[in-house]
Amino acid sequence: MMKHLIFILLIVTASLGLAQAQQVGPNISWDNDTHDFGDIKEDGGKVSHNFSFTNTGNAPLVITQVRPSCGCTTSDYTKEPVMPGQKGFVSAVFNPMNRPNRFSKSISITTNSNPPTSTLRIVGNVIPKQATIEDEYPRVLGELRLKTNHLALMKVNIDEVKEGELEMINTSSKLVNVSFRNLPSHIKAEAVPETLKPGEKGVIKVWYDAKKKNDWGFLMDRITVAINGDTQQNRNLLSISANIEEDFSNLSEAEKAKAPKIEFNENTFNFGTITQGQSVDYTFEFKNTGKSDLVIRKTKASCGCTVINPSKSLLKPGETADLKVKFNSTGKLNRQNKSITVITNDPSQPQVTLRVTGMVEPASGS
Repeated sequence: MMKHLIFILLIVTASLGLAQAQQVGPNISWDNDTHDFGDIKEDGGKVSHNFSFTNTGNAPLVITQVRPSCGCTTSDYTKEPVMPGQKGFVSAVFNPMNRPNRFSKSISITTNSNPPTSTLRIVGNVIPKQATIEDEYPRVLGELRLKTNHLALMKVNIDEVKEGELEMINTSSKLVNVSFRNLPSHIKAEAVPETLKPGEKGVIKVWYDAKKKNDWGFLMDRITVAINGDTQQNRNLLSISANIEEDFSNLSEAEKAKAPKIEFNENTFNFGTITQGQSVDYTFEFKNTGKSDLVIRKTKASCGCTVINPSKSLLKPGETADLKVKFNSTGKLNRQNKSITVITNDPSQPQVTLRVTGMVEPASGS
């Protein structure tokens, strides 16, 4: 019996010794690793909290890195070594502006303890601020404010007249008359009401006639607004964008089977590495593999590329043509990725994107 007790005591003593050996070195112990700010106001300014810790090890503790997640910052932390038994802190700061509703942010702390990384967390709920007129209508146009000065009509069929509107408010103390100058033939615009009383809201209605525009793809127009007859030297501008497409949605399966089809020999040209100032040329080849005439509606190149009209704009079934492209590297450096958009009457791919890529190196001596 005595031998058995001695054996147990030896095991316990050995275990305690092992545990003490394992605790050699610094050790970080947080008072709390999570802080709840509760409800805070979005416009109430930044909030902060100090997370306190104790070095419960037997060697100096050093914070080597503090890494907050997006939306959270650390203003300060203990930078000098923390002796055994002493305390330190990490300060977390959160800015609630433009971050309404619930939030949860983390801070990763790296030290010379084992394990080296620990995570702190701040949580809370941001009460949204009351929106002002300036918040709701951020764009200024003379005495008017608008929610946006860009009307995106998105997809517009070639035979469609599409309508859109922009919301506005008169923030001045006088009557404001809204009219328009030099509208293009494919755009009509009207202010409703035409004259706004102080504080009155209204809309600018726009009608976009795609057939009159007689173009294809992504397009941008700008119209001039006169406020009480004043255009601010044509600086009162609204932008209107549209992507004009052909409507193939009503085609039957039989019509689709007889449709034209465009196929390129390849869709990407990689010119490798060239010196700044050099130009490269390439010819994309394509074929109509469909069963009716293929029409090339439009070709459009991104900045830095020049595209020459295809050798044919109408291809009978089985016919081929080519599209010549030039890339000028003047003023460009490093990796380049340019695009050429080809718009056709192929229902399966009415827009084909070709790419010209490569690397531009500085000229020697530059």
